Amino acid sequence: MNSTQTPPGDGAARPAAQRPHAVRPAADAVAGPGGTPATAFEGRGRRIHLQEVGPRDGLQAEERFVDTEDKIALVDALSTAGLSKIEVSSFVSAAAIPQLRDAEAVLQRIERRPGTVYSALVPNPRGAQRAIESRVDELNLVMSASASHNLANLRMTQAQSLAALAQTAALACAAGVAVNVSLSCSFGCPMEGEVPPEAVLAWCERCPGETGASGLTLCDTTGMAYPTQVVRLTRAFLERFGGIELTLHFHNTRGMGLANVLAGIEAGADRFDASVGGLGGCPYAPGATGNVCTEEIAHALQWMGYDTGVDLALLVQASRRLPTLVGHEVPSQLLKAGDRLALHPLPADFEQIRARAMARG
Repeated sequence: MNSTQTPPGDGAARPAAQRPHAVRPAADAVAGPGGTPATAFEGRGRRIHLQEVGPRDGLQAEERFVDTEDKIALVDALSTAGLSKIEVSSFVSAAAIPQLRDAEAVLQRIERRPGTVYSALVPNPRGAQRAIESRVDELNLVMSASASHNLANLRMTQAQSLAALAQTAALACAAGVAVNVSLSCSFGCPMEGEVPPEAVLAWCERCPGETGASGLTLCDTTGMAYPTQVVRLTRAFLERFGGIELTLHFHNTRGMGLANVLAGIEAGADRFDASVGGLGGCPYAPGATGNVCTEEIAHALQWMGYDTGVDLALLVQASRRLPTLVGHEVPSQLLKAGDRLALHPLPADFEQIRARAMARG
């Protein structure tokens, strides 16, 4: 299905699914027939922003270095497909993540599409300065909601991390560059287990106040999130921090990626990170596997009646380049199966089969 196709029946009224102990839809959900709130299963044209993290979060986890020209072509293809935001690279030490050692060249040479935000992950003021000089639109700063993960990953306490983020964000503010803070392990830590929601929300309150960030991303770093938890945390965030732009970042480690996206939509979220081809996985988090797959999420949401702004055919075309670039098959099931209405030809002897069947009466 391309951007001009409308799935059949999407505009028709459909009864809400009967679910035991169903959560109440968010107050701002689109109303259904007779004023009944619509569920996440009925998009009805609601805008959902898909934010591509494959060029950074996906490629950093690969053993093979993808050539700079190929990275630029990939980002340009994703821009053409209509993604709302693209995380282009990471301005970290080349020794730490050699796969992204060409961050400046990529960010400086991509084609900028009006309406797409081009972001980069930065770990410190030096990385921020490099990104700003490369004309980044937004800096993505990272700390963890888990004390253990933060210490193991960033070699700092959470308080030290937040102080460092504030210093980095000051450079962005002076340059007029937007700041987003991503909170790793917001839905669970592979070392600690459960991370209390109140602890997550406490960091959600402190981060914008001390960094000036206009956006926050709640990250399911190792795929520990489950839909009920997503609904509760997302609603709690939106009730307290309605002025902050919220993004949800899920991995499909345990097969709950799409379910968690729909739970987030049910709770009122409208921005989701995803990775083309389903690439990704945090190098510093035990058990992390690929992010939710951009084309799979776009395909599902478009058939459910959402407006993602994405040309699915162009997105799939970009994804088809990945196996050659990374040297292996990618997790995307959509690449294997195609759109749900990608039909197959009838058997060559179909008419003979029909004739024999009819002859049997």
